[in-house]
Amino acid sequence: MSNYPVEVGRVVISKAGRDAGTAFMVTAVLDGQYVEVANGTLRKLSKPKKKKLKHLEATPLFLENLREKLEQGKKVFDVELRSALIGALKPQKEE
Repeated sequence: MSNYPVEVGRVVISKAGRDAGTAFMVTAVLDGQYVEVANGTLRKLSKPKKKKLKHLEATPLFLENLREKLEQGKKVFDVELRSALIGALKPQKEE
């Protein structure tokens, strides 16, 4: 695991399983070993994937707006999650 805290809204990369290399957002922290993740494509927000922390690589990226909506109990759509992940992972152009 990396130095970044794993919390709701954190972007993580799967290191193991058939989804290895795929970016996800943490949707819930279950306990010290497990979290639930979703990306809106392979794993919808309605049915997140339970993953062990040792199988995930935390990134410095954080989706604050989606975290706030989840904590407030507002509806978050899969398309919002997909577009936020794409936007966060897109390399920034230097000027």
